[in-house]
Amino acid sequence: MTDPFFTRRKFLRTVILGGAIAPTVPSFVNRTFAALDGVAASAFTPATGKDNTILVVMQLAGGNDGLNTVIPYSDDAYFKARPGLAIPAAKVHRLDDRCGLHPSLENLASLLGEGQASIVQGVGYPNPNRSHFRATEIWQTASDADKNAAHGWLGRYCDAACSGEDAGAGIAIGDQLPQALRSESGKSIAIGAPQDYQFQSGMDPAPMEPDDDAGAPAGGSIDMLFGASDPDVNVADFLQRTALDAVASSTQVQDILRKAHRGADYPATDLGRRLRLVAQLIGGGMTSRVYYVSLGGFDTHANQAGAHQRQLAVFDQAVGAFCRDMKEQGNFDRVMMLTFSEFGRRVAQNASNGTDHGAAAPLFLFGGALRGGLVGEHPSLTKLHRGDLVHHTDFRSVYATLLDQWLKTPSAAVLGRSFGDLPLLRG
Repeated sequence: MTDPFFTRRKFLRTVILGGAIAPTVPSFVNRTFAALDGVAASAFTPATGKDNTILVVMQLAGGNDGLNTVIPYSDDAYFKARPGLAIPAAKVHRLDDRCGLHPSLENLASLLGEGQASIVQGVGYPNPNRSHFRATEIWQTASDADKNAAHGWLGRYCDAACSGEDAGAGIAIGDQLPQALRSESGKSIAIGAPQDYQFQSGMDPAPMEPDDDAGAPAGGSIDMLFGASDPDVNVADFLQRTALDAVASSTQVQDILRKAHRGADYPATDLGRRLRLVAQLIGGGMTSRVYYVSLGGFDTHANQAGAHQRQLAVFDQAVGAFCRDMKEQGNFDRVMMLTFSEFGRRVAQNASNGTDHGAAAPLFLFGGALRGGLVGEHPSLTKLHRGDLVHHTDFRSVYATLLDQWLKTPSAAVLGRSFGDLPLLRG
């Protein structure tokens, strides 16, 4: 049975955050909803200031095909499994005598050659899930496959180490806050186009979502949403504090963007614009410790070759511009970028010249503090589990390394237990 309070809460989130304060997620709103979830906070030494290290997380949404991204060009099994999709060895950007990059990844190949990028191979987790929604949730919360968590790993980091920050310790570039940044204290915000990041007066209620109560109002007053007897919410106070928090966050971001230097040239793509916005906030002195961006289009079940090539080119060009911008700013040594995708693809191509949902895959890191190069062995293409690559590195080991060594926060407190660190960083 659907919880009526949950649907009212979801409706209010849609109305207020999507209509009245588009597209921010103010800290008071997150604090309110997190409190309703009943999850306790954890407190550690605050980490504030504009000279701290920064982590930028990018999701390649849809399940990027790792085998056609980091290509085992010397393995006959690769070409046998993909007679119509395999990338010819002559076109690959060779990294060693076994693996190379897709031909679209020119900037990434250069960064790897300069020791400013790393590829962690064979990344996954036990009992992998092939549902987009659930697999993304696992990666964003760092939970086990059979467990659920209300808050994201980045949100828990903000709770643990950013207690001195106002709203904005974490920033997602987009219309919604991803679960990765959801936290008890509500220190993260989501922003879209800079010109839209400001408080907007008035409320034009959004339509109810399909899974909401059939009898719930599609519009009307806020009192109707909660009911006169609902003891959990003081509506007037909620709206007042939400508006004030949105204005404060908006003013800070707008002030930084007005002063921001244009920086490097970026491609005219959504990802290019989003990474340029991240670069402007970093260059302008925003004290946020983590940023989150996403690039979709990687669910390549049919006619994969062209679509995958285009998306990898979008990714490569935007990341190349961002790294150049960080170098021009003098911030490349204190900014780290991590990419992930909710799963890889199956080894064998399907009958539609595409690939279906798989398991293990590589992930990328970019930054001036990296050791650089390949980390771990490429998974075997013959020792498979039900047609899938078998992972050898738990993705939470990557998270743990970045928490322990980059963000200087004990990873076990954020991830729930120790996963061990990887040799990713210099020194």
